[in-house]
Amino acid sequence: MMTSTPQSTETTKPTLAVWKFASCDGCQLTLLDCEDHLLDVIGRIDIAYFPEASSAMVAGPYDVSLVEGSITTLSDAERIAEIRRQSKVLITIGACATAGGIQALRNGRDISEFVGIVYAHPEFISTLDTSTPIADHVEVDFELRGCPIDPGQLIETIAAHLAGRPARIPTTSVCVECKARANPCIMVAAGTPCLGPVTMGGCGALCPAYGRGCYGCFGPMEQPNTASLVRWFGQLGLGDREIARAFRSFNGWAEPFRAAADSIETNGIGS
Repeated sequence: MMTSTPQSTETTKPTLAVWKFASCDGCQLTLLDCEDHLLDVIGRIDIAYFPEASSAMVAGPYDVSLVEGSITTLSDAERIAEIRRQSKVLITIGACATAGGIQALRNGRDISEFVGIVYAHPEFISTLDTSTPIADHVEVDFELRGCPIDPGQLIETIAAHLAGRPARIPTTSVCVECKARANPCIMVAAGTPCLGPVTMGGCGALCPAYGRGCYGCFGPMEQPNTASLVRWFGQLGLGDREIARAFRSFNGWAEPFRAAADSIETNGIGS
């Protein structure tokens, strides 16, 4: 009587790595806060490298890498290049990784002056003059915006890449989300400056829902009409300095916001 040898039904799960550069860790914490939804995804992947959550470290290569934070040192630039080599898919998460973050406010300024003010021994500090997004240094497969990122969008992004399909992430402005929540336009109704018309949706119009203007946490939407918004801000009584500062926030180094602020600082509102 012949017997057959049992065949293993196990398949190798895709591996996920999570990396941190200059940032506040908020986007990594968002991943941990996904709780039950994250558990559903974990059933299909192996989290191979995630120092924020586990001391277990598995060497690469990795199928998917999530990268938080901006590049601010020479060693950062070298490390992200190595991570890119070890990652089949590289996804940047959050304003720091996609636009340089708040720390990009240093760009174009005298970094040695900043270091001298902040640190008692500036000679021990080694840093680049700029804080730049990951895409300025290596090829990025997908950028997930937000400060911090939205949990639902994060899970959708991971699931989409595991399934080999495009992530269903909105590219419309925060104004669309305001309409969906039946929020009155706070610029029209209350004269409150708001970046919502030029900012990508994803937050559910959180700030306008509570009577505050959008701060641009999710960065510029596709083809933002910043010139029109600048004129609106001027009609609300804001001066050149106030308008420029509105654009130089969480995503101030993103090209459309940076160009708008540069133009105002150089030529004024009438440019």
